[in-house]
Amino acid sequence: MKRTKYVMSGGLAFSEEKDLKKLSSLSKKGWVTKKLAPFGYVLKRGEAKPLVYAVDYRKDADDEYFAYFDEAGWDHVSTAVNYIHLFSAPEGTQPIFTDQSTIIEKYEAEKRIMGKAALPTLLITIALFMLYPLSNTDWMADIFGEVGIVLGYVSMIVLVFTGMPYLGFRRKVHKLRKS
Repeated sequence: MKRTKYVMSGGLAFSEEKDLKKLSSLSKKGWVTKKLAPFGYVLKRGEAKPLVYAVDYRKDADDEYFAYFDEAGWDHVSTAVNYIHLFSAPEGTQPIFTDQSTIIEKYEAEKRIMGKAALPTLLITIALFMLYPLSNTDWMADIFGEVGIVLGYVSMIVLVFTGMPYLGFRRKVHKLRKS
């Protein structure tokens, strides 16, 4: 029987709650989350435990940050890209975020970070795709258009990983403010 398994994430910007519930459900079946992985989570076979999971975003978190969660009953599971932190706690533990204003604050911060990356990427993508029609003029070589198209597609890939989360966090903030 396999001792580890990979579980795909729906994307924290889009399905954070669903992902965390799935991890909780799997922990009750003996699959304990060990770390965040690209586009998902790595789980190891272990003792079945009723755990809940939570995610927080803090760049360059220090010992004091982790001590705060530890005192509240939350164990640090893993950190990805130096700012996405996954925590676990026994069922019944007080949630990390208890009021709506701090939840909105959490997602607003993420929205801002993603927006700062998405806007320049969008502008660069548009500019690169604009090189192609301009290369059909007498004053610009065709190679600039071809290079622009290739780099435009590359920047579109980057845009997917910045723009989509930006839109996801923006939607979350909007829904939270309405409720």
